[in-house]
Amino acid sequence: MSLLGAMNTAISGLTAQSTAFGNISDNVANSQTTGYKEVDTNFVDYLTTSTATVNDPGAVVAQPDYLNNVQGTITQVNNPLALAIAGQGFFAVSQETGQVNGTPTFNPQQFYSRAGDFTLNSSGYLVNSAGEYLNGWSVDSSTGIVNQNSLAPIQVSQSVYNPVATSQVTLSANLPATPASGTATSSSPISSDIDVYDSLGTEHTITLNWVQTSPNNWTVQINCPDAATPDCGTADVTFGPSAAGDATAPSGTIGNLVTDATDPGSVTVSAASAGSAATVSFDADFGNGNQAITLNVGNYGAANGLTQYAGTQYNLEGLTQNGVPPGSYSGVTPQANGDIVVNYNNGQTRTIAQVPLITFNNPDALQRQDGQSFTTTLGSGTPLAEQASTNGAGNLVVGSVESSNVDIATEFSNLIVAQQAYSANAKMVTTAQQMLETTVDMKQ
Repeated sequence: MSLLGAMNTAISGLTAQSTAFGNISDNVANSQTTGYKEVDTNFVDYLTTSTATVNDPGAVVAQPDYLNNVQGTITQVNNPLALAIAGQGFFAVSQETGQVNGTPTFNPQQFYSRAGDFTLNSSGYLVNSAGEYLNGWSVDSSTGIVNQNSLAPIQVSQSVYNPVATSQVTLSANLPATPASGTATSSSPISSDIDVYDSLGTEHTITLNWVQTSPNNWTVQINCPDAATPDCGTADVTFGPSAAGDATAPSGTIGNLVTDATDPGSVTVSAASAGSAATVSFDADFGNGNQAITLNVGNYGAANGLTQYAGTQYNLEGLTQNGVPPGSYSGVTPQANGDIVVNYNNGQTRTIAQVPLITFNNPDALQRQDGQSFTTTLGSGTPLAEQASTNGAGNLVVGSVESSNVDIATEFSNLIVAQQAYSANAKMVTTAQQMLETTVDMKQ
């Protein structure tokens, strides 16, 4: 009977519009939720009988239309640990299930999210406002190699940065071809200082005493005042062509290095060969055993380190060393390439992890979960972990978050339409009921 069919159709319309109203309500409520993705509503018509001569009333069903791949507005915030994704990727996150001996345990299922308002919790883990733990690839701090074989929650350790003993010193300077009167003699050498660190991170000063013995020939005596043996030895330096070394060395560049026979100490030098490294190595005992230090003064026959050109004064152009004093944790900084970098107050940094971005063939088919996170489905496809800014994974924006992709004006327009459609379907139900009552009254 068409009246009953019309009533059933109208009731299905009420149910469908009620579902649409619920989706609109969800969107409006989460319009300020970081990383929230809008849920729209699609309506699907179901038939009973439909031919060229007969069309019986059917039904309508509301189905959710997920807009997971629609970008929300990226907004800068006052949180240096916040991350936003400009593109199609997702963060890999874990949900905590409990704790064992103070260590969190995690749901073995992998979750994905666009909520990047990360902060450090009391255990040093990076978590977002939904309490989900950011996952990343581990990084070997000594080699910088990223292990892309597994993802794990990122924990920032606030331990100290262990000291590193100096083993390499690089010197770039120009010795004067004609030293000022009264300088660069055995009684008044040109002195230059190098600050180095021992294995405990204690700073020591090493003095290089330069003496010109003849035109184009110098000696350098290495003095380590804090060492058990202050006189570490002496080396002889020849500038320009040297028959015993680099016979083709241009004037003013190092042509040869030899250990001084009168004061060898622990000094050894590299063999002279055009273009090879010119180094002076020595040992210094600062109370923790012999510490081998290599002084790199450039290359034989090249003007890229120690030179002897015109002038009357010593001119230091560059001095570096690889020793590091101990340092305390001072903060953590994410980078645009996904690196999580720990900073120390001694000026050193250490990369502990790298945040990948996860992509899907069909992100709209992901299954919604609590905390504006998602899990995979057959329809979403296999998750692919990519480094930020590669293979279409999107870019990371540091110090920013992605806002909800809900547009309030659009939702209010949809609300008015849903309200009018609901009222119209309700009117259809009451009208069908009145017509049925009229039909029943015909029997009386």
